[in-house]
Amino acid sequence: MTHQDIIIPEEVFDWYDSYAHGGIDRREFMTRLGKYAVGGLTVAALAGAILPNYALAEQVSFNDPEIKATYETFLSPDGHGEGRGYYVSPRKADGPQPAVLVVHENRGLNPYVKDVARRLAKAGFIAFAPDALHPLGGYPGNDDEGRKMQRSMDRSKIEADFKAAAKFLKTREDTTEKTGVVGFCFGGFISNMLAAEVPDLIDASVPYYGSPARLETIKNIKAPMMHQLGSLDKRINQMWPSYEAALKAGGVDFRMHMYADAHHGFHNDSTRRFKKDAADLSWERTLAFFKEHLA
Repeated sequence: MTHQDIIIPEEVFDWYDSYAHGGIDRREFMTRLGKYAVGGLTVAALAGAILPNYALAEQVSFNDPEIKATYETFLSPDGHGEGRGYYVSPRKADGPQPAVLVVHENRGLNPYVKDVARRLAKAGFIAFAPDALHPLGGYPGNDDEGRKMQRSMDRSKIEADFKAAAKFLKTREDTTEKTGVVGFCFGGFISNMLAAEVPDLIDASVPYYGSPARLETIKNIKAPMMHQLGSLDKRINQMWPSYEAALKAGGVDFRMHMYADAHHGFHNDSTRRFKKDAADLSWERTLAFFKEHLA
């Protein structure tokens, strides 16, 4: 039996969401999995079926001849002093290109998010994916350690680093004056936050299952927004009605897509929360949205 053959109970997805966001620790998560470790199914096999496998996430090779990938540093005087990220551009770009800031989840710049940046470059955008963990040496290659590292950092400085990254991207000679942002989970919050707190830097925002920007800042949003949500994402969806009301009150140009039977993290193809039809459709909409507003 392969990991893909294991049927995962809905309750386990909820436990994983709680574990991934600090509600329970790894020991508690593994203990709970024991409830379903019956017959020939072990806890290790069940954990292997739901935890990320980044070998599954590569849709665009880092050796793809149509893109060029490097690492770039930028100044962040209000944050950690210096930031660093994965910078991917179309190899045959003719002049400056519209740019998209790509914001990772709550564990640093993992292989899935780097692949998302490459997908954007294949679609004709310059993509920049900063690593919030750069001040601590960068993503450690392990999600558990990445989460611990990010949780240990000053949240306000992390936010300042992403604001500095947006400024860095918008003011480069190889980018146009149009800059978008897309982010996932924690990155969804950052996408909301940047649109609200540095509105002159963001021209289009696509938060995937992100918590809202701070209520008092929502009225500042100028950029059009596209919110991508999964119908099974209880934690984020309970925040949506009040956020939607604030967006409407602020006159924000926004749209929201709710994907049926999709969990939090449905776009991430390295885990069993991945839902291909929702991921494909949401990404098609994301690219079309950026082409509409950044071209």
